Amino acid sequence: MAKAAAKKKAKARPQARSKAKAAATRGHHKPANSNEPSLSSRPMWQGQLRLSLVSCPVALYGATSRTADISFHLLNPETNNRIRMIPTDPDTGPVERADLVKGYEISKNHYVVLSNDEIKAVKLETTKTIDIQRFVDEKEIDRLYWNDPYYLLPNDKSGNEAYAVIREALAQTGRIALGRVVMHTRERLVALEPRDKGIICYTLRMGDEVVSPADAFGDIPATRPDKQMVEIARKIIEQQAGAFEPDKFEDRYENALRDLIRRKEKGETLVTAEPVEDDNVIDLMAALKKSLKAKGGSAPTAKRKAR
Repeated sequence: MAKAAAKKKAKARPQARSKAKAAATRGHHKPANSNEPSLSSRPMWQGQLRLSLVSCPVALYGATSRTADISFHLLNPETNNRIRMIPTDPDTGPVERADLVKGYEISKNHYVVLSNDEIKAVKLETTKTIDIQRFVDEKEIDRLYWNDPYYLLPNDKSGNEAYAVIREALAQTGRIALGRVVMHTRERLVALEPRDKGIICYTLRMGDEVVSPADAFGDIPATRPDKQMVEIARKIIEQQAGAFEPDKFEDRYENALRDLIRRKEKGETLVTAEPVEDDNVIDLMAALKKSLKAKGGSAPTAKRKAR
């Protein structure tokens, strides 16, 4: 009997480790030195992808992850207890979160109150379907409009063939498919792009979400910069040109925070860093020449400039 219990206990250990590993993969309670992104275990949207009369079941998963980012909780320094944010009515005191309703302010302290059932009653076809409506060239979409990327994956074996047909047709035509879908209580414009064996879905910003560049840059004076300065700056750019390699770029501030947490955890006495002084550029030409020289180049001479 004791052997059977021990055997059962030993069998449970790998299962426990497996569950712990799965939880860590999903981003729950990751250690401070963990920064590997992974696909979420649950889709953020499920429905149908439809091209005319062809459709297939699909699901959207986030293509990016911020679960590895350092996040902090607010604590009471006297007890080290975590502070709980409790919804409070200024007149009656604490309120149960489950009892709260949504209200849209039409004027100061005057609201139109909507229940969850009333909001759910606003049903659009795009709540359960990504309906492809148009095909455009990728270059036609201004980068200001690109938003978050998602992986659009088949959600049932029965739709694999239709999914593959749509993906392959997009790849052969070199087009981006535009459609609509309801995510997070909002209807979003989406762009579908074939990638490898699958489809990437980008949410796009609507026209009323993008500030006009003409408005943003309207107050910048229309000056003509010095040609020699521009040439030096161009040479600096050429010296530092290279391929886009995101793996070579790291969040140095995030890494510094992780190191700070590890040292604090070990009980080290931390010294406050000296403030970084601002490097105000006074002589622009001198700064440009110094930058070019630091990269091993040479500034254009007056003779070359004349030529």
